[in-house]
Amino acid sequence: MYESLRSHCLQDYAEHEIIFGVSDSNDPAAEIVKRLQSEFPQRAIHLVVCTRALGANAKVSNLAQMLTKAQHQHLVVSDSDIRVEPDYLRRVVAPLADPHVGLVTCLYRGVPGSTLGSRLESLGISTDFAAGVLAARQLEGGISFGLGSTLVFRRRDLETIGGFEVFVDYLADDYQIGKSLADLGLKVQVSGVVVETFLPPYNWREFMAHQLRWARAVRDSRPWGYFGLLVTFGLAWSMLALLLSRGALWSWGLLAAVAGLRATVAITVGWSVLRDRRALTALPLLPVRDFVALLVWIASFAGKTVVWRGDSFQLKDGKLNRIGPL
Repeated sequence: MYESLRSHCLQDYAEHEIIFGVSDSNDPAAEIVKRLQSEFPQRAIHLVVCTRALGANAKVSNLAQMLTKAQHQHLVVSDSDIRVEPDYLRRVVAPLADPHVGLVTCLYRGVPGSTLGSRLESLGISTDFAAGVLAARQLEGGISFGLGSTLVFRRRDLETIGGFEVFVDYLADDYQIGKSLADLGLKVQVSGVVVETFLPPYNWREFMAHQLRWARAVRDSRPWGYFGLLVTFGLAWSMLALLLSRGALWSWGLLAAVAGLRATVAITVGWSVLRDRRALTALPLLPVRDFVALLVWIASFAGKTVVWRGDSFQLKDGKLNRIGPL
C-alpha cells in the first residue's frame, strides 16, 4: 500500500492536493499517510477520518466526507491498491478540457499475489475484463460506465447528479457514477493511461467470493449484456462439443479454432493494449480461468448474496442491504 499511495505523491502536476480517507483513526493505513506527509512536506496531503456511516458502501460513504476537504473543481478517485506513473494525473485530467467529456476512466492490469486464485484473477482482468470493456465501447459507440481504477470528473457535474451521497448504497458505485454522468449527455472516455492494481494472495474461498461479488455486481448493472456472456465461453463449449461428439474430427477443428482465437484476443489485449507481460506467461492457465469463469457465471444466478470486507449483503437492483458479519 505504501508504494501505491506514494506513487500518487510523485505526480508531475503543478497544483493539486491528495486526500486520503479512513473510517477509523486506528486503521494502519493512517500511519502510512502520516509517513507520506512527512516524506512530502511540499505536497498538500490530507487525512480525513470519516466517522459517519452514510450507507452500506463504506468507500462511497468516506468519499462523501472527504469531499468537504477538497478545494479544487477536478476530482480524481482511485483505490489504495492502484499504482500510477508520474504523468498519470496530467494525462487523465487533460480530456476534461473538452466540455463534452464528463468522465475519464482507466483500464488496468492486475499484479497477482503468490496464489493460484490471485493469478487467475490477474489473467482474467488482462485477457477478459479489459477486452469486454473495449468490446462494449466498439459495439455501443462508447461506454456509459466508469471503472473503479480511476474516475475523473468535475465537481459541478457530481453535484448535478446528486453528489456521492446518491451512491452510498450501490455496490458498483463506479458503474453508477459513470452511468449518471452519461445520462447528462456527457461523454465517458477511456484514457490511454493503464494503471496497476495489486491483488491479494487469495485462498480459493476468498477468490471465489470475490469473483461472485464481481459477477453479481455486473449482473445487476447490465443484466442483458451479462446474460449474453453465455455465448462467449468458447473454450468450454468447444470442449463440451468434443466430448459429446466422442472426438469427431470436426470437433477437434472447432476446438483448435476457438483456442487460437482466444489466445489471439488474450495476446492482443493483454500485451498490445495493457502491456501486461504476466498475461503472456500465464496463457497456459487460460482454460482453467475460462472454466472457472463459466462456473461463476452460472453460480451468479443462484442467489443475490455477496460478501464484501467481511460482511454479507443482499443485492437488489444494484443496492446493498447489510445482512451481517460472516
